[in-house]
Amino acid sequence: MCKNENYKFMEKLKSKHCKHDKNYQIGIIAALMSSTLWGILPIYWKSMSPIPPHVIILYRILLVPVVTYCIACKRHGFKKVMFPFKNRDKKFLLRMLLIGVLITLNWSIYIWAVNTNQIVQTSIGYYIEPIFVCLIGMLFFREKITMFNLTAVGFAAVGMVILIVHYMQVPGIAIAIGITLAIYAAAKKKLDIEPELSLFYETIFLAPIALTIIIYLETSGTGAISAGKWYQYMLLMFSGLATALPLGLFAIAANKLSMITLGITSYISPSLALLLGVLFYGEPFDEMQFIAFVVVWIGLAIFTVGEYRMMKTRRNAGDEKMKDYVI
Repeated sequence: MCKNENYKFMEKLKSKHCKHDKNYQIGIIAALMSSTLWGILPIYWKSMSPIPPHVIILYRILLVPVVTYCIACKRHGFKKVMFPFKNRDKKFLLRMLLIGVLITLNWSIYIWAVNTNQIVQTSIGYYIEPIFVCLIGMLFFREKITMFNLTAVGFAAVGMVILIVHYMQVPGIAIAIGITLAIYAAAKKKLDIEPELSLFYETIFLAPIALTIIIYLETSGTGAISAGKWYQYMLLMFSGLATALPLGLFAIAANKLSMITLGITSYISPSLALLLGVLFYGEPFDEMQFIAFVVVWIGLAIFTVGEYRMMKTRRNAGDEKMKDYVI
């Protein structure tokens, strides 16, 4: 009887550790994919020039809920998608509205900056954002931080300071991007809901406003149809999918990783954006900016080593606990 109980406990413990490792792996993959997509998206947004940034933003606000609604209905059915509205869950819907405002502000600042040749500024914003995410994780979610995490955040902070001192001003675009995305990540941390449903609820409230303005702009000859070519307008129609995909991956990662891990992996996006801005679009990039770039990537290397060692220690600890129950 004792052997049977110990065996069951061992299997339960093993299953728990396997599930934790699987969730961690899914979260890391989602975070890496999300950051990579965000990093290369400037190519997509700039390809629609000369369509004005504010018009692109409006179409993005309108099309994201359309895409996420289709995905959500396909996966969960119409009744489940509409349940919060039918149930009149005002607290939940208000929270979704506020989260939607945060991410819409982030989108707007980002697209405007990309289309006004300030990709390097957006990269600074996304460098700053993980620092805010890590701080929120420690202060409000009481997440523990290892020496590897602390050192990595320290290197990232030094890189940020180098950039700010080099510019001799606090970059408003960067600060706004960093703060809005960090708060957005924190607001979604305890949200136990499927990513596609979350994105639909976040964006649906602003869609009617965006549609009204789009109709006015297009009928007055100042919208996307008049400003761009036909193929650019077709590209614009995919802005909902281009937004929903990385945001969905980010939502998966936010629910499966610690705020600290999520924050550090987010450095991939601005690094790619920085390379695009400098090498592909010819934005200014001097020695001090290069030094800051290297410092941040040293921090990422330290973080990677720390995460690997932590995962290995966690697995070994699980194996030792299971050995104690083997008879």
